[in-house]
Amino acid sequence: MSQPSKRTNTTSTIDVDRYIDHIADTDKRIALIRLRAVIRQAAPKAEEKISYGMIAYFHDGMLVGFAAFKGHCGFYIMSPSTTKRFAAKLKAFSTATATVRFTPEKPIPAALVKQIVKARMRENRGRA
Repeated sequence: MSQPSKRTNTTSTIDVDRYIDHIADTDKRIALIRLRAVIRQAAPKAEEKISYGMIAYFHDGMLVGFAAFKGHCGFYIMSPSTTKRFAAKLKAFSTATATVRFTPEKPIPAALVKQIVKARMRENRGRA
């Protein structure tokens, strides 16, 4: 998969669309399109751009992000404490400090993504 520069900090929606369009695996592309729609529903005022080689959302700071990889897709919560708070609901997925790995066959439920995004918005507002 071709990706934009790893350190691009300001890009347009056109670049985000291009990133998604360049995902070779159709199932992963569709999974990320769906994830993108859920995030945008949960945080309609968040700024969407490419940051650190992934699609990221900013609302009073970095909110969440996602990317496609060879064997999985990644949803980046950007907060170890929020990841811990949702650990029980994420137990069906492979997780790391602030990362949730999923596949197109087993996506993160939309309702859970919305809960996580809204929790991150509250967390960011609390720091602002």
